[in-house]
Amino acid sequence: MLSLLHFLKSNCLCVLNVHHINVELFFPDSMPPSNDMTSQAQPYASHGYPSMQPAYQQGPTHTAPSPSHNLYGQSSYQQYSQVRLQLEVSTHLVSYLNFSFTSLEPGLKSLPTSSSAGHLANFKNQKSLLLLLTITTSCVQPFPNMSQLSAALGGLSGVPELEVEALRPVNLLQERNLLPPRPLEAPEPNVSPDLKKVNCSPQTFRCTLSSIPQTQTLLNKARLPLGLLLHPFRDLQQLPVITSNTIVRCRSCRTYINPFVTFLDQRRWKCNLCYRVNDVPDEFMYNPVTRSYGEPHKRPEVQNSTVEFIASSDYMLRPPQPAVYLFVLDVSHNAVEAGYLKYFCESLLENLDKLPGDTRTRLGFLTFDSTIHFYNLQEGLSQPQMLVVSDIDDVFIPSHDSLMVNLKESKEVLPLMKDLLTSLPAMFSQSRETHSALGPALQAAYKLMSPTGGRVTVFQTQLPTLGAGMLQSREDPNQRSSTKGVPHLGPATDFYKKLALDCSGQQIGVDLFLLSSQYADLASLACISKYSAGSIFYYPSFHYIHNLSQLEKFQKDLERYLTRKIGFEAVMRIRCTKGLSIHTFHGNFFVRSTDLLSLANVNPDSAFAVQMSIDDSLADSSLACFQAALLYTSSKGKRRIRVHTLCLPVVSQLSDVYAGADVQAITCLLANMAIDRSISSNLSDARDALVNAVVDLVTAYKSNMSNLQQSGLVLPAAMRLFPLYILALLKQKALRTGTSTRLDERVFAMCEFKTQPLQQLMRMVHPDLYRLDSMSDQGALHLNDTVVPQPHLLHLSAEKLSRDGAFLLDSVKTMLLMFQLPSLSLCEIQSHIPELETSLSERVRAFLDWLQDNRAFSSTIHVVKDDASAKATFFQHLVEDRSESASSYYEFLQHIQQQITK
Repeated sequence: MLSLLHFLKSNCLCVLNVHHINVELFFPDSMPPSNDMTSQAQPYASHGYPSMQPAYQQGPTHTAPSPSHNLYGQSSYQQYSQVRLQLEVSTHLVSYLNFSFTSLEPGLKSLPTSSSAGHLANFKNQKSLLLLLTITTSCVQPFPNMSQLSAALGGLSGVPELEVEALRPVNLLQERNLLPPRPLEAPEPNVSPDLKKVNCSPQTFRCTLSSIPQTQTLLNKARLPLGLLLHPFRDLQQLPVITSNTIVRCRSCRTYINPFVTFLDQRRWKCNLCYRVNDVPDEFMYNPVTRSYGEPHKRPEVQNSTVEFIASSDYMLRPPQPAVYLFVLDVSHNAVEAGYLKYFCESLLENLDKLPGDTRTRLGFLTFDSTIHFYNLQEGLSQPQMLVVSDIDDVFIPSHDSLMVNLKESKEVLPLMKDLLTSLPAMFSQSRETHSALGPALQAAYKLMSPTGGRVTVFQTQLPTLGAGMLQSREDPNQRSSTKGVPHLGPATDFYKKLALDCSGQQIGVDLFLLSSQYADLASLACISKYSAGSIFYYPSFHYIHNLSQLEKFQKDLERYLTRKIGFEAVMRIRCTKGLSIHTFHGNFFVRSTDLLSLANVNPDSAFAVQMSIDDSLADSSLACFQAALLYTSSKGKRRIRVHTLCLPVVSQLSDVYAGADVQAITCLLANMAIDRSISSNLSDARDALVNAVVDLVTAYKSNMSNLQQSGLVLPAAMRLFPLYILALLKQKALRTGTSTRLDERVFAMCEFKTQPLQQLMRMVHPDLYRLDSMSDQGALHLNDTVVPQPHLLHLSAEKLSRDGAFLLDSVKTMLLMFQLPSLSLCEIQSHIPELETSLSERVRAFLDWLQDNRAFSSTIHVVKDDASAKATFFQHLVEDRSESASSYYEFLQHIQQQITK
């Protein structure tokens, strides 16, 4: 026995990474799959995402232990005859082997068989442990080493260490702790250091695959979608602004010169998209930064992947429009009861001087109930004059000259406007008019704004009931928890879409604030913003007294909305390397041509997504490039062009495609596709397609490693979070079934999926959970004499919580605090934490302030008290746990495995 132990220790067991020895574990029978998931739908075939291949027939399911990183160091495999040995191994040897059962998921742990249970108890008493070691032959295949993995996937083209880790096979049924300690970063493209240095920020421009497959066949084989996520107008701390008489562009494809072009010599450059050779203009030979001649490759537009050009008159169809803002306000009895008008007027008064604009900026106001009210603010009046139009079937503008006024032209106009904003809430406080003529009010706004273009901001509190665009309730409250189809996700009328397209043609963007306690048919109303490149804000159950959290959020959102930068009369075009093509856009816009988006307004908080395909082989290219150009008029009346360029490697091996997969970008693109599927087909179809996206990926990965006979549910490390993210998507308001969900809230969640930037969308889908009471200064950020702790992320499961801890759940819109610590006692405070003179309080406040500073819209803070309803709000975000209508993460994995083995 001692000699055998010595042999095993010296040859096999030293770090337990020689595959000859397999620790035999016992697992429970498979748990029943959730009944809310089916696999009938083909995943997004109509959008260019290939349909599911025939299921790969898996052999007997024998689950092997989770691999450790050092498993890839072994390159040889010697066969031994199968021998079962029962070895008594001392605890010292177990410690030496660094082997522990505690790393397994609690749900996967099991008791030993009855024959060995008594022995195990005896060995525990003797401070020893019985390991059942099975020396195997080919009956149980080990996790592959890197040379085997490389051969199975077609070879590795010199990938760096990070990509080797990205390819590490992960058995999802065994590995439990999948989350990184800090929020996931975008994968870094495998390009040269010089290109990395100038490449576009992933916060601005991101591809689902950071390595582009050489052919559509290779892309289909990977079973991953190809697309881009773009945040083109986001706030930037540093932005090179270039003023030049000549904006250098390719004569063939009109690509803007960028860091990824090739200079053949000082007088010629080759386009990185179409490969046309172009001449370098004489003016481009001068570098305004260094004030030197003869170095065109050092110009700022060739040194920065994001630049902004001051456009010449060549880029103008008309003189740049002024900043024009029209506010359309619901003043019906329902609006008066909600109480929003007072807070809107106060916020606008406080921020009048912060509205983006210049000396030409103009403002106007329009209110409505069953009639439409205009406000004459003409110079010379002693007080604002209300003009009422009661004929809502034939709306006209009573006066064009005095309804939209310039605050800078006359000192008398500003006092009139302040007088109006001060008196508006009281003016309608006694109103008993319950009807809402929203459609006619929007028609009036269109006529009033058509000569100039600009932004219309609409505040609505109920279902439109009069005139054009009137709607009727379509929601059946009894169907909110249905597990079947969810009807009425699309508009009931095309009135709002047609009006939005008319607005877009006149460069008018319409933003909607819906503050409603009842169903208002957002599916129909949202079209006015969707097709005019507007924004949508929704505050369910809004009331200025009974819902203080919504009031606080409304006030914070409104301040950001009124003061954020804005671009007018914009268009955006996305270009890509020859051989690639764009076929579907996602976001709020009007598609003017195949690759040109019309954006009447553009704001820094909206994002876009596009789906792509590979039409021709990229075999002759080592790099693929994408360029987005946004032409807009600034609030100061300047025509500008913001250009972003992204460069990615082209690869021919499947391993490189998987190594560069961006799991968060893929999830966001699939979310957009699922929303489209929900509306064009049905919700059940969209849910099935998401599940099948996971099945397809696991099947493809398994089939392309078929010669390794890998058992279990295995994905490359780069995609290890994909099933978890898809499960989290299925539990969101937009896509969930079986849980009571108001129709307007579901539709609003869908709208957000289509317009939110990736970082915000991912935090909505999979919130960040932190433990606060154990924070320390280790790894903290030091910012302006402030120490900001950086706690580790926790899995979204109740097993990570404890009654003696303090926890923060950050879902972008809200931050939920749950704790019972006396050092953080909150008394009756529910919306913020007090400033206590304790180190824990200081750390918590520093961390919360840092989180708030890194987002556009402030999050509201809610303290979860010790009652069932408050805790339910917190626990519904724990997506890894089972709920009444949805499966747990482990059950979801079992369902995926069952689909594969059918």
